[in-house]
Amino acid sequence: MSTHIAAAPGQIAPIVLMPGDPLRAKWIAETFLEDATCYTEVRGMFGFTGTYQGTPISVQGSGMGQPSFAIYANELFREYDAQTIIRVGSCGALSKDVGLRDIVLASGTCTDSSMNRIRFHGLDYAPVADFGLLRAAYDSAATRPNLKTHVGLMFSSDSFYPARPELMDPMVAHGVLAVEMEASALYTLAAGFGRKALAICTVSDHIITGEETTALERQETFSDMIEVALEAAVAAG
Repeated sequence: MSTHIAAAPGQIAPIVLMPGDPLRAKWIAETFLEDATCYTEVRGMFGFTGTYQGTPISVQGSGMGQPSFAIYANELFREYDAQTIIRVGSCGALSKDVGLRDIVLASGTCTDSSMNRIRFHGLDYAPVADFGLLRAAYDSAATRPNLKTHVGLMFSSDSFYPARPELMDPMVAHGVLAVEMEASALYTLAAGFGRKALAICTVSDHIITGEETTALERQETFSDMIEVALEAAVAAG
């Protein structure tokens, strides 16, 4: 039983979806999983396990930011032997080629966090997604003609309100598509534990244009993202 999740052995499935918002974890479990049961409410960070097309799936909230995410991912990998974690969340578009309600599959991540600099003694490490999961997610998304999907770099920021947003400009010039706050930690931890990971994010706002989605639009588009994640998880094992 881990410190922050406190689930009993066997309560968490080998495949885990991780939204930042614990209430969205509850919504995913109630909407997409069969026979879902809650295994944790510690600190209000809900976790559920059920099945999707007969495959056991867990959904665990992570909170916002890499330090919070890393707590839960570490415990899932180390204490509960999770084999696959898929982050499902929102992101802000940084490229004019990416629009509201599009989905971004993060093939790799950049970051301003010091977590990897400390881990790798000042060297730059390039955290990347599991290719099998990435390919399965792309194939699933491709079956949805009304869903626009991008594959590329994501920026994992430590600041939701950065003091110097202009520092992002060189990242955009070098192909970074969107910004979020957790994927770099996920990919790094998965690599260290020898597990599979993927971040799938729905574009909820556009940093360049200032556009934002409505609550209803976010809910409907998030449904597509969750289905893509679940299908990818089942297909890639």
